[in-house]
This record gives sequence, C-alpha cells and structure tokens, in this order.
Amino acid sequence: MRALKTSDKVLVIGAGAMGSGIAHVAAVAGHTVYLYDMQAEAVARGRAGIAKDLDVLVSRDKLGREVADAALARVLPIGNLSDAQDARLAIEAVVERLDVKQALFAELEAILAPEAILATNTSSLSITALAAPLARPGQVVGMHFFNPAPRMKLVEVVSGLATAPAVAQTVHATAGVWGKVPVFAKSTPGFIVNRVARPYYGEALRVLAEQAATPATLDAAMREGCGFPMGPFELMDLIGHDVNHAVSQSVYAACFNDSRYTPHLIQQELVYAGRLGRKSGQGFYAYGEGAALPAPADLPLAPAARRVRVVGDLGPAAALIGRLEQAGLTVERTAGTGHGWLEIGAARLMLSDGRTATRRAVDSGFDHVVLFDLCLDFAKTPRLTLSAADQCGRGALTDVVGTLQAASFKVAQLDDVAGLLALRTVAMLANEAADAVLAGIGSAADIDTAMRYGTNYPLGPLAWADRLGPAFIAEVLDHLRAHYVDTRYRLSPLLQRKALTGATFHAH
Repeated sequence: MRALKTSDKVLVIGAGAMGSGIAHVAAVAGHTVYLYDMQAEAVARGRAGIAKDLDVLVSRDKLGREVADAALARVLPIGNLSDAQDARLAIEAVVERLDVKQALFAELEAILAPEAILATNTSSLSITALAAPLARPGQVVGMHFFNPAPRMKLVEVVSGLATAPAVAQTVHATAGVWGKVPVFAKSTPGFIVNRVARPYYGEALRVLAEQAATPATLDAAMREGCGFPMGPFELMDLIGHDVNHAVSQSVYAACFNDSRYTPHLIQQELVYAGRLGRKSGQGFYAYGEGAALPAPADLPLAPAARRVRVVGDLGPAAALIGRLEQAGLTVERTAGTGHGWLEIGAARLMLSDGRTATRRAVDSGFDHVVLFDLCLDFAKTPRLTLSAADQCGRGALTDVVGTLQAASFKVAQLDDVAGLLALRTVAMLANEAADAVLAGIGSAADIDTAMRYGTNYPLGPLAWADRLGPAFIAEVLDHLRAHYVDTRYRLSPLLQRKALTGATFHAH
C-alpha cells in the first residue's frame, strides 16, 4: 500500500507538546499541516515551539535553513475544524478521554471526505471502542508517536477490530516515508511498548520493596551492567510517577486485574506525597538546586584470590573467563555438567538462575554460594552485581569481590533476592513479549523493533531470549514462580514451546 502523497494535507488536532511534534514531523516530510486546538493561544505556542525546534536542527546542521523555513510555512494555524475539510489524514492528540475523542471523530466524520483517515495518538485507549459509535469505523486507526515526536523513531500503527487493513497499511507506509520506524500492533491494553515494558518498572519496585539495595545501586546494575539507557528508578522519575503509575493502573484494570501488571504501593505512596520525580523536584532522587544523584553502594577494594577454577560451562557468562585471564589471574578448567561455576577461594560463583543464593546453597549442599547478575556483555561490562547465600562466610564473599575487582569490575551486592534484578527483569520482558506474539498483538520482529526504538533497550526482549536460550528463560521464571508462589511469573505458553523444542523467536 502506498504512503500518502506530499500533496495530501494533514490535520493535527491538539497543539501541545505531542501534537505540535507530530505537526513538525509531517511538515518536514513535505505536507501542508493544519494545526488546530480549542485554545487559540495553544496553536500559537505550538507553532512557536516548532519554529524553535527547527532552528535547533539548523544550528546542528541536521536541516538546511531553506528546508526549515519551508516546513514552518506549511504549518497553517486554523480556528475551525471546517477549515481543514480537504485533509486526507487527521491525527488527534487531545486529552486521554474516550468520550472526548469519540465526539471529536464524530465531528470530523461530518467535515472530512469519506476516504479521510482518522488517526488517534492515544497511548492507552481501545481503538475498537473509540471507533465503535462512528459511521465509518474502518477509517479509524492508532498512530501512536512517542515523545518527543520529532526525535523518537517509533510509531505504533494500531488496528481495532473494524480498522480496514488498507488504512493501517497506508498509515504504516506514511510513517516510514516520514522517517519513522513503524510497527503494526493490535488494539490491546498498552499496545506493544506500554504493555511489554511493565516489568522494567515492576520488577525493580519489587526488588526495592525487599530492601535488596538502594535505587542508585539497582539503577547502576541495569544501566552499566545491562546497557539500558536509564535505570528503572531514574526513568520513572523522568516519566513522572503520576504518569507511570496511571499507565500501570490502566493496563492492570484493562487486563482484568492480571497479577502480571499489578501496580506497586511504593509508587502509589510517591504519588500521594506529590513526589512525582524531576518535574516536582523529588522522586526516588532529589532534583533541587545543587542536588546530585547518589552513587551506587559499591563494595570496598579487597585482595584477589591467586587462582580460579572453572567447573563446567558458564553459558551466557563464558566471556568472564577471558576477562579473568586478561587480568593476569591463573584460570584452571574442569569438566562438569549442568550450570557451571567459578571456584574462587572458598566460594562458588554462579550466574543466577532465578533461585536465591540461599536456596542454591541448600540444593547443592555447599554453603559458600555467591551469585552474579545478568550482563549485556560480560567481556566489556564495567559492573557486576552479586548476592550471597545466608550461609556464605564473609571471607568467601571477600575472595570473590577482590578477584572480580582485579578484573576491572565495579562490584555491588544486593541482599539475597531471587533472580537479582537484571536477570528477572529481562526474563519477564521476554515472557511478556512472547505472550504478545502469542496473542497476535505484533510479530516477534515488530515487538523487538518497538522495544528498541520506543524505549531504547539495548536488545529486543525476544532477541535477548534467543541469546540466553528460551529454556534458560523458562527455568528462571519457573524458579521465580516457585519462590514467590505468584502467578505473576507464570510461563507464556509460546515461551514454553520454544523451550521444549529448542526453537528461537527469530530465524538465525
């Protein structure tokens, strides 16, 4: 299906940050854009904001002056929707209320041509419900941009039950021509990104509730250890706890109180206190004048063990061996079965598998068990996060810490929480993504693309599952479910099938 021609006019309703950002994108792509808002002064502010953003692009040599001026000239403020009756595509970015959006689209149906596409930028409302009372529900589609629209690449193209396939295909092609990365999605609570991303916040809040470590230590584990652009607590502070908590509540309610999406009391308390994050000056961190983010609670320097023995296969963490050898440590290798480990002094150092270190010590009959968390690249990561069994001697832990520090790792310790943080989060993201594929919300490729471009994750959740192996992800989730006795950690049937057959989510 073809994209809209540049001669096709676009109407954007809502001149706030999101609406003006969408108008910016369409105008730079060559369309005449009608910009409307019920408040005339909002249109003026929105157009001024577009001019400012275009000036920034010119100053950074991202856009030529003539191109920027021509784009701004194509943004036409209008005072009445009837002034845009020749628009081929209307995109609304008004308040997130179903009744308001339905009334707006009913008005647009009476003004625009029957073939005009009615697109909504909603991030949470059902496209099916929005279109249901309209005369032409097949013309309604979700076109969900991410903020700020001129810079964020992802656009979720969301179909309701009545959306005509040709309409969704036209919007998908148009978003691509506009320089975006579009993905198809089915109308469901949270669409792709806001649904699949819930564990990134939820697991961190649960680990914090167990007092495993400070927010700064947990953020560092995700940011430095796993390559996420921001840790979960600093990201929630940036989004705003009122917004993030509201999305959690919305998805939870829309999914009939599914335990996988349960909002957390810690975030609710922050909202009650008005500690909304950066915009209020206080969230998990303080943002007032002169405030500095706290440092992670790294362990003090300790002496290294003289030699390390590798028993069996370290699987995803195999690159640790080379890292230790490059540090000048003597590394010996011994065959073994099952998950391998490192013998360092009196301790056994193992990659977490979703059990607590205390549980693994009991299961193995060996007291001095230390676990380490998942990392994106064990050969290059600057940080490892550990937990130790309750039975583990302090000297055994110190041997591990000093040896890892000798290999240039910053080391922090969490209390003995199941799955640590990064592993349980990645496993839950993969599980959620697998369920989204199973439900037909999006393809594996589109879901991974959405998570990479909508959240800047270092890997798509299903690509990460393929890297670690679906069987390992399934094992981690089974251990978490047994530990917490919580259906939150139930295994996606699709992930279970992949684990049983050894198949992956992406062809290799």
